[in-house]
Amino acid sequence: MKRACILGAGFYVPEKIITNFDLEKKLDTTDEWISQRTGIKQRRQASKDEPTSDLGVKAALNALKNSNIKKEEIDFVITATVTGDYPWPATANIITDKLGLNGVPSLDVSAACTGFIYALAVAKSFVESNMYKKVLVIGAEEFTKIVNWSDRATCVLFGDGAGAVIVGETENENCGILSTYLGSDGSKAELLFQPAGGVVHPLNREILEKELQYVKMDGKEVYKSAVFKMQEALEIAVKNSGFTINDIDFFIFHQANKRIIDSISQKLNIPEEKNIVNVDKYANTSAATIPIALAEAMESGKIKKGMLLGLSAMGGGFTWGAAVVRL
Repeated sequence: MKRACILGAGFYVPEKIITNFDLEKKLDTTDEWISQRTGIKQRRQASKDEPTSDLGVKAALNALKNSNIKKEEIDFVITATVTGDYPWPATANIITDKLGLNGVPSLDVSAACTGFIYALAVAKSFVESNMYKKVLVIGAEEFTKIVNWSDRATCVLFGDGAGAVIVGETENENCGILSTYLGSDGSKAELLFQPAGGVVHPLNREILEKELQYVKMDGKEVYKSAVFKMQEALEIAVKNSGFTINDIDFFIFHQANKRIIDSISQKLNIPEEKNIVNVDKYANTSAATIPIALAEAMESGKIKKGMLLGLSAMGGGFTWGAAVVRL
């Protein structure tokens, strides 16, 4: 039986670093306040002439290099993003062009912070159904361009970056995307969303004056939902994989807030050393957090082939999901 497997990963983050101390100079906040509540110390910011597609391309090229796979072998491209270059066409279309892969089918997945898990599930289905052999899966975001930099409740939380993996077929029974689990609840959309830019609130002077083009979030409700849904999704995915929480070598939770990760870990008795955490360096890069953390841990040698990984995320929509993967 064919099984879809992550063949390699890569990531890219912009050069510019914005620290909490930088934000102290502009906002009524402090490094201590941000650090204690989120675990974030700094975040990356893309330049004005560096769109989301550029980040995705650089992450993709690193993933191809680390996988020892030629770009010509890619026969489908999926990009998870809610901060695309344009409302349409899909940023995946732009990325395929920049990679020199015009003619290769592509699509965007709009599931906010859960986008990479959703895209991974789609890639798994494509490969295992024999529709495509090697799928490039990218999570790329530039949230610093859609947050209100005068709103300390949201702007301190987000950063820019991209991560990518190559999903391909394998006959090796010791590796693969063993299980995925997805969920959503549209009734909670307004707890975390970008109100303007769609057909409900098309951009105009009145909308801009009301600042509806920026991210809006009910932090307390999102926090509570994230802890519950990420834990639930992970438990279901692990059960469906035939393993237990104790069998997992490393966990990569969506890097939104260190306190969320700690809370889930306490509930599931996960030792701190089993968590891959980099939210302190990159903040919340939405759909890019999990692939960035995965690629960085693989490049450092912390995560190795043969290891069993548990991935879990929740994002605006609400959406949530989890996956169990053996590299």
